[in-house]
Amino acid sequence: MSFIGDVLGEALQLLGRFGAELREVLWLTMVVSLVATAIGVVLGVPLGTALGLGRFRGRTPLLVAVNTGMGVPPVLAGLLILLLLWRDGPLGSWGMLFTPQAMVLAQSLLAIPIAAGVTAGAVGGLSPIAREQLAALRLGNATSGWIAVREAWPGVAAAVAAAFGRVVSEVGAVLVVGGNIQGETRVLTTAIVQEARQAQFGAALALGIVLMALALMINSALTWLQLRERRS
Repeated sequence: MSFIGDVLGEALQLLGRFGAELREVLWLTMVVSLVATAIGVVLGVPLGTALGLGRFRGRTPLLVAVNTGMGVPPVLAGLLILLLLWRDGPLGSWGMLFTPQAMVLAQSLLAIPIAAGVTAGAVGGLSPIAREQLAALRLGNATSGWIAVREAWPGVAAAVAAAFGRVVSEVGAVLVVGGNIQGETRVLTTAIVQEARQAQFGAALALGIVLMALALMINSALTWLQLRERRS
């Protein structure tokens, strides 16, 4: 127990100081994760709405692809982006490898199917009466989709939360395309791995506590929005 106590004490000391390096890692984690989540939501929610409402050719294969994408290992997503951005790859001229932008691309690849899949389930789960009323209005696809998202908002908010949780907690993709470069591409998850490898368990635990606090803050806000919508 003394070992655990020592680790916890060291973690609390580091959190009490909350130094410049920790603030830098936290800031980059927030920026990369929030931007990737935003991209995943902007692309994934409309796709999920179309899958939940529509009956069109190719819907089933597309739904299978989305469901498969929800379980793609992060290291595989990172590898795909690495191949694209490698100096001999099709996007090698962009010079984005081992940058925060590459990390955003890799995490967006993980966030899009999560946002699409959960949204498709939420929109597809609307009551038959609501779907019949929506069809009777004979609105355009965009307007119908927007109304469906509003009706299924608690489920869509869950899609946003799931997408954020997917990207903020993963380590494989950002490690492959970001390289965990101190002061440039190091985020909370890769920093935890780095500290744990060096047996700096107090520092690793402190970073883990900060990561959990960040996830709690974002998910608390989304949960509040869900409950507010249900009450209204």
